[in-house]
Parts: sequence; structure tokens; C-alpha cells
Amino acid sequence: MAIELHCFGESGNSYKAALALELAGLDWVPVKVDFFAGEARSPEWRAQNPMGEAPVLVDGDFRLSQSGAIQQWVADRTGKFGGEGDDRYQVLRWVLWDNHKLSSQAGMTRFLMNFLPPEKRPQPVVDFMQGRLRATYDVLESHLAGRDWIVGDGVTNADLSCCGYLFYPEPFGFDRADWPNIDRWLSNIEALDGWKHPYDLMPRALPSK
Repeated sequence: MAIELHCFGESGNSYKAALALELAGLDWVPVKVDFFAGEARSPEWRAQNPMGEAPVLVDGDFRLSQSGAIQQWVADRTGKFGGEGDDRYQVLRWVLWDNHKLSSQAGMTRFLMNFLPPEKRPQPVVDFMQGRLRATYDVLESHLAGRDWIVGDGVTNADLSCCGYLFYPEPFGFDRADWPNIDRWLSNIEALDGWKHPYDLMPRALPSK
């Protein structure tokens, strides 16, 4: 029976988990979460994930939420993307940094700018968040100088986590051309065998424009 990933294409956190499953070569299927219709807030969803979020991985009787935990599950199951030796702690360090500094801010900013009605978009908040994001991109840009990958000599969960929101086309204050090291690194990820854009890897919860 295939692993299920309950997810939706607009979710960068879902993408992190889906990309890890796909690149690891595991047998999995995406199951659409109708997020914008409120499915993740429903009693049925809360019964399987009290945190009320996507993604959720289901493998038989085993259920797991939170993208970083799912990525670690993939690493433990396949031996891929977790890092070797002490690099494992560096991978974890960057996954935690991404969850706190990069994806949390990029995800919220992208949501405010694209998925709220225009009259409800709080421009002062967006401006503040974009300033914080520029400082965050600068950390990643500087780290990637002279590096192909965030940790070690190959792709790890550090890369699969930090790239989670950076392939999306909706505007949120990130332009790859402004960050040449990040742009080169994203191209490395795109060149991986099996890589797919988030909208090609998961069903969208909203119709494409």
C-alpha cells in the first residue's frame, strides 16, 4: 500500500515532505487537503491531526505531521538526506533555522500577499515581514557562497527544507535574480533526478489562474 501524504500544492511545508518522498524514490501518493475551504479546521481533520495543519503522512496505522519530522522519517527509512556523522546535526540546525526564520516568514508573507482579498491585505505587516525576509535571505546567500549544498557534498533535508517556499511563482518579495548564490543552489535542486515543481507534485487547493 502506498504511503499517503495529505497535502496541497500551495503549501510550502507540504512541498518539503512531498519532495523528500519523491526524491527518495518511495511509493507515495498525494491526498488533497481542501485547505482554503476549511478542511484543516474541521473536526474530522483535527481527529487525525490536532495541530490542524498539513502535511500529514499516513503509512498504514502510522501517522505523522510536521514537515521536518516527515523528512526525518524519510531519512531514517531510506538512509537518504539525513547527513553523515556530525553533519547530521548541521542538517538539523538548518532545518530548525528554516522552520523558524525562513519558511515561517515566507509562508505568512506569501499568504498575506496572495491568498487574502486585496482589501484585507495588511501592507504595514507585509512591509515589515519583507524586511525580515531580506535579512534571512542574506544569511542563506552568504552561507551558499562557494557551496553547492547547504551541508556537505550532496542534497540533504537542509536543502529540501530551505527551498520549500522559494520555487513558488506568487510574489512575496523574493526574486531569484537578486540572490545569485541562492539562484545557483535552487538550480542544483531543480537538476536532481526526480525533482518536480510543487504544482506538479501535489494537487492544488485553488484553481490555477
